[in-house]
Amino acid sequence: MFDDAPFIVFWETTQACDLVCKHCRADARPARDAGELTFAEGVRLLDEVRAMGCPLVVLTGGDPAKRPDLVDLVRHGSAIGLRVALTPSATPLVTKDLLARLADAGLARLAVSLDGASAETHDGFRGVAGSFARTLDILREAHAVGLTTQVNTSVTDLNVGELEEIAAQIAALRINLWGVFFLVPTGRGEALAVLEPDAAEAVLERLAVIASTAPFDVKTTAAPHFRRVLLQHQVKRREILGIDDGIGRAPRGVNDGQGIVFVSHRGEIYPSGFLPFPCGSVREESLADVYRRHPTFVALRDPDRLAGKCGLCEFRRICGGSRARAFAMTGDMFGAEPACAYEPGGTRARVHGDGAGAARADGAEGA
Repeated sequence: MFDDAPFIVFWETTQACDLVCKHCRADARPARDAGELTFAEGVRLLDEVRAMGCPLVVLTGGDPAKRPDLVDLVRHGSAIGLRVALTPSATPLVTKDLLARLADAGLARLAVSLDGASAETHDGFRGVAGSFARTLDILREAHAVGLTTQVNTSVTDLNVGELEEIAAQIAALRINLWGVFFLVPTGRGEALAVLEPDAAEAVLERLAVIASTAPFDVKTTAAPHFRRVLLQHQVKRREILGIDDGIGRAPRGVNDGQGIVFVSHRGEIYPSGFLPFPCGSVREESLADVYRRHPTFVALRDPDRLAGKCGLCEFRRICGGSRARAFAMTGDMFGAEPACAYEPGGTRARVHGDGAGAARADGAEGA
């Protein structure tokens, strides 16, 4: 699955942004880069995404609202049959008028970030006073103009104690999806601490509890082992493999280069935004050809390439660990997931002579 086309393409429309977020993958700056893909190049990229059979494109940044052609890009993507999602920064650029024009252009989903249950936590993380209040206002205004909404939260040791409070706040805002991001130390995020495996496992368990009663769907980014936790909680198969939240969910888990491809503001092609391993450029090559045939993408879709305990894990086909975090922290994108506390059954069998371990592994992979 996902060998011919990704489920989702992320296009970093710009690296310009007026926030100064502590975790910023893009290491964003206020001014736009003269080397960004032009409007014509962006239209050609959207056409190629549609032609290769990918259903969903996310316009991200930086802050896409820094591009004056944003509404026209959304309109073109929607007109050719793409589901177009947008992740703007919570700044004064995102006005109610802009939201209304985006809705009219066919935007399928608006996603904004909320990284704390209070202005003190969120604004401290985002680097600009007033960002917390603007985030909440944008969510209310987006709902008023008929847009479906998503909240993204990056989990670090700065806000890990506030997740339940954040979940309660966003439930009142009638969002469709809560995307919880686990830190990958890239860009400015290199200065932040990645959660230790046991701490990350505890967060995943808490998210599973929240997901069992929340009025919105919950997914993780750079934490595919959430699927293993859900499976261990005996969540129904349809919930493990993805449900339809109004914009579409993958029929199975996606991972770096496996169902995901990222195009930078200058057109470079990466397995994901958190795995900055260049594999080509849309200015020189076909996005479809790179995704389908580049050795790095092909290898990332082969669970038998995984090393360490990920290679022995009975959940490697539904999880696979964050390849981006493995690359960032060990230099080996196929190495063991550094933020996973789980001890695979294959490891237990090898260490303890537990013949049942291998049997459990085979059974789980078929789940």
